[in-house]
Amino acid sequence: MKNDPVLTAWRTWQYAQSLSIRTVGSRIETIERFGQALRCHPKDATIDDVVEWLAKGEHWRPSTRRTYYKALVAWFKWLQRAGHRLDNPMVQVPPPKVPRAVPRPVTNANLRRVLATRMHKRTRVMILLYAFAGLRCSEIAAIRGENFDLVERTVTVTGKGGVTATLPLHPLIMEAAWSMPRTGYWFPSNASTNEPHLLGHSVGTIIKRVMIRAGVQGSAHCLRHWFGTELVSAGVDLRTTQELMRHASLATTAVYTQIADARKAEGVERLDPWRSSEGTAA
Repeated sequence: MKNDPVLTAWRTWQYAQSLSIRTVGSRIETIERFGQALRCHPKDATIDDVVEWLAKGEHWRPSTRRTYYKALVAWFKWLQRAGHRLDNPMVQVPPPKVPRAVPRPVTNANLRRVLATRMHKRTRVMILLYAFAGLRCSEIAAIRGENFDLVERTVTVTGKGGVTATLPLHPLIMEAAWSMPRTGYWFPSNASTNEPHLLGHSVGTIIKRVMIRAGVQGSAHCLRHWFGTELVSAGVDLRTTQELMRHASLATTAVYTQIADARKAEGVERLDPWRSSEGTAA
């Protein structure tokens, strides 16, 4: 479905709405995947086609199914607005339920195993950006040499919602950055795609393959969970962790930060109704 005129028109319309490259690329990739599973063009899909496709992805995480659902909603809404079809099948398909998220960081030992695994230099840089800067797949895919200030030891990233933040660099990333291009995309796409750089999904797949070779379970995003969890374990307060992870709310940050059982036990042991706040007997 490469260079399909309808998808191309939708891509252009989304960019005209100031949507990010990450969002547009992810949506286009989803609809292309949806179209590959059909016997017709995705613009002609029926409600049964949609339901069957969403149901077939039994191996998908609930959050992934929800992301695909949102892409389909955007696609059919645009098709109807652009006059490519009269109805919108998504009005009859309720959004899939997503269970409450829980932190799932890799362990320190497993992160060491991943980093010790043989891999291409640029793959290692992807992993370092995920684990030691907390970047998302889409942010890593679009990273450029110009984003880095190696004198100030910072990286400037534009993430979800178009929010731009400048973050401090870990020494391991600093070391890696000196060997990467000072200008242009660090992870350009190959000539067979229309995108200037890899898509976030491709970054996640590349890292996942290394994790499999290292015998480590989980997805690439578990490295971002490790980033948040280890910040808290190291004594960084939750508000600072929120800023480093670039979350809009502390509630979101809490999903990414797993509190060790030992710290929970320590917290419970501190409960003492006989200790006054002034340090005198009650």
